[in-house]
Amino acid sequence: MNAPDINRSIPRMHVAAVEQKHPTKRLGLLLRGSATPVFAQDGLDFRVEKKPGLDLLGLSQAEVDLSELLGRAVGIVLVSGLKGREAAECPCIVAPA
Repeated sequence: MNAPDINRSIPRMHVAAVEQKHPTKRLGLLLRGSATPVFAQDGLDFRVEKKPGLDLLGLSQAEVDLSELLGRAVGIVLVSGLKGREAAECPCIVAPA
C-alpha cells in the first residue's frame, strides 16, 4: 500500500479539534490519489461526512486548519460529492476510532 506511516494518536487529536470547529465527521483516511487532487508525497486525504452548516469556505478552512496542525498537505473528500462508481470504490484505509 502507499499509505503514509504516521503516529495516529496526534492526528486523531487534531482531527477532533477541526471537527469541533467545522461541522464535519471523519469517516476514514483514503489511499493516496484515490479521490483528491493533493499531490504531496506525505499528504493525507480524508473521507468526511458533511454536517449541516458546512459551506465551501468552511470546508476550505478545515483543510487549511488540519494541514497546519498536521504539518502536511491535507485533502478532504465529502462523501456527498462522490457519485456512482466513485462512491462505491473510494477506499478508506483507516476507519475512525
